[in-house]
Amino acid sequence: MTEVALEALLRDAHQLHRLGRVPEAIEAYTRILALRADLAECWFNLGVLLRQQRQFTEALSAYQRALDNGISGPEEVYLNRGVIYADFLRQDAAAEQELKRALQLNPNYIPALLNLANLQEDLGNRSEAGGLYERILTLDASCLEALARYANLQPAASADDRVIAQLQGALRAPASAAERASILFALGRLLDGKQQFAAAFEAYTAANANSRASAAPGHGIYDRKRQEELVDQLISACPETRSSGAAPTGEAAVAGESAPTGEAAAAGEARPSDRGSRPVRAASRAETGPQPIFICGLFRSGSTLAEQLLAGHPQVVAGGELDILQRLSAAVPSARALAAASPDLLASLANTYRDELRRMFPGASYVTDKRPDNFLHVGLIKRLFPDSRIVHTTRDPLDNCLSIFFLHLDHSMGYALNLLDIGHYFRQYRRLMAHWQRCYGAGLFELHYDSFVRQPAREAARLFNFLGLEWDERYLAVESRREAVKTASVWQVREPIYTRSSGRAAHYATQLRELREYLADLLPK
Repeated sequence: MTEVALEALLRDAHQLHRLGRVPEAIEAYTRILALRADLAECWFNLGVLLRQQRQFTEALSAYQRALDNGISGPEEVYLNRGVIYADFLRQDAAAEQELKRALQLNPNYIPALLNLANLQEDLGNRSEAGGLYERILTLDASCLEALARYANLQPAASADDRVIAQLQGALRAPASAAERASILFALGRLLDGKQQFAAAFEAYTAANANSRASAAPGHGIYDRKRQEELVDQLISACPETRSSGAAPTGEAAVAGESAPTGEAAAAGEARPSDRGSRPVRAASRAETGPQPIFICGLFRSGSTLAEQLLAGHPQVVAGGELDILQRLSAAVPSARALAAASPDLLASLANTYRDELRRMFPGASYVTDKRPDNFLHVGLIKRLFPDSRIVHTTRDPLDNCLSIFFLHLDHSMGYALNLLDIGHYFRQYRRLMAHWQRCYGAGLFELHYDSFVRQPAREAARLFNFLGLEWDERYLAVESRREAVKTASVWQVREPIYTRSSGRAAHYATQLRELREYLADLLPK
């Protein structure tokens, strides 16, 4: 092949890449590399594209070929490989090895240091993570992301005042809106821990404003009408046949909770009981792969705590916030499409789901899928896995909404940036969950965070009974888990079960007055 012909092929491949025509770009780079296998940059670009297509094993191989062919800046290749191992394959030891290889080549490579520190956080290694953030700040004192993460490592109630001063100083320096958001969320957390509640709320309000300002055009916005229409569509696609059994009452009612009123009561919301519950049906792993246990609800409702509780059982693996259902839902992109889906399509999607679990968690009997917003996909879950058991984590409405406002969420969750938008989203969530309860009552279990932390052994025993899993009080030692935790609750769940987050909204009564009025009919009496 002449150099001119090669240049033309490369231009075409690069153009396809820039235009986001990923499958065609993959084909173009593959064709080039079949002719010239020594082009390291092409192997790197192919790895990037394969990762976008979730072909992770193939992406790792392409990155390795880039390294084998002497690519410049190899530390970036090791970084990319580390991200694949950590975030997609859940092979943390391999991820750590790749990141350390990057740092052997370039000890001052801040992206690798940040990723390694984050991995140490996931693994619960506070001291190691802190040392890495300190190292980054020594190399670059203006790395505000490292400062924010370092501050978030500090136990909030006993954080060093010097760290608070560092955060406040960073806000006086030039910074992007995204950097200011990270600093302000960290500052709000420490001020809350110091019981400086008015100042904490002010910091969190500014954090959310900066987060919205940093969003790409069209992001960070919550459309209330669109959310209502979505819930309407999901409800209309699932007739209330009670084919899965009516939602029982009685012993399932959470102790100390009054019956719901207003919108929730009118919708017939009831807490499921243990009566009539069946174990998750045992299936041959060779035929079906691991059995999923779905945990859903709002963010900050106790889903990570529920998952870590279940992960104490020797047969249960904590899967974390998986995105499998979100990707599979593209095959049934509307409530109408789901209602009309053929048995063959549903069987194919269920097999794909289990294949993903098998690849990520080989040999597991049960895997938890605890992505909170799977509450939107309960209808899909029950179509794919009719016998599935779904754990719905709940919490005091004001506490839950406040905790969401205090959490630095992705811009795709634009509702989280405004308290009344959170309240609206909460109403729509409650409306939808009441409907799922009427459709699939016997297959849903409500685990109320506040009841659980008050009487953990009782509520945990009910949960395990619902799932057909043997209960042992030793599973309550969630702080002893050594597995990686890849959620915002990474440090909270590494403490013994505590009650201090219950009633947290009382510290912000003035700031929450309008939200309290808006949610009045949903609040416990």
